[in-house]
Amino acid sequence: MTLNFKAVLAAVAGAAALAWSYATYPRIGQLTYDLGAAVESRLYGLHKETVQVDGIPITLYRSAGEGEAILMLHGFSADKDVWARFARHFTGKHTVIIPDLPGHGETGFKPEWSYTASAQAARLVMLMDQLGVKKAHVIGNSMGGYITAQMALTYPDRVLSAGLVDPAGLAQPTPSEMQRMLAEGRNPFLIQSREDFAKFYPMTMASPPWMPGHVLDAIADQYITRRPELAIIFPQAHQPTDLQANVSQIKAPTLLLWGKEDRLIDVSAVPVWKAALPQAMVVVWDGVGHMPMVERPADTAELYQRFLATQHR
Repeated sequence: MTLNFKAVLAAVAGAAALAWSYATYPRIGQLTYDLGAAVESRLYGLHKETVQVDGIPITLYRSAGEGEAILMLHGFSADKDVWARFARHFTGKHTVIIPDLPGHGETGFKPEWSYTASAQAARLVMLMDQLGVKKAHVIGNSMGGYITAQMALTYPDRVLSAGLVDPAGLAQPTPSEMQRMLAEGRNPFLIQSREDFAKFYPMTMASPPWMPGHVLDAIADQYITRRPELAIIFPQAHQPTDLQANVSQIKAPTLLLWGKEDRLIDVSAVPVWKAALPQAMVVVWDGVGHMPMVERPADTAELYQRFLATQHR
């Protein structure tokens, strides 16, 4: 009887644990991701704070450093955490600033905010003012690269150099996989199911870093929840500005880095940028996708350090 009673208890406990795991599965995945990001950022010397800019509470990472400031800008639908493993190579030497751009991450979303590259660039200059930063090296990926170029064009006295990592903003003569999907009326960022996310995630990187399945499912669920917001932000974030006509007027030293396997913005955009900015340092990496700073953070940091060193020489 005792053995049977123990077996029943074990079965009940197991069923309860299974039910609890099922009910909390996405939340556990999100907690795992958030805890990992928090631990990593602290280990790398990045401290989280919130700064009011034009009525918007912008959440950011910042590190203390005596060198020139570096402002790092994430892409569409991403957040500040994509830069952490890259940023670790600069904290302590530089003041590193990594904001969650309005509409993203912990900064949040409001439909009345503008999400154009011009509006985001203006806010970032105001953020620099709030932080007492007169000038900064600015590096951005994808949408963040678009905003970086816009800042260099519109606020040349505030940008020491422009790092463009697979940037949006200019034409891609050969349509990317994403461009072909958009032409068919399908936006890969507007996720409706975990199955959609499982197809989308490999589009962002050729060699994405490993993450547990429950974390990926939590990220997928977050995309599903944010779908209405991303649908509002996307057309504004990709809206043309004066950059397209005036990009050649950018005078800041420029690094252009592209992953050859980029499925979101085709590598055929490289000659377009290069023709407009012939003085730019241009690097194209085989076997890398849309986010080199996530796929190869140490290599990307080494390249960026060499680029910064050329400015001092």
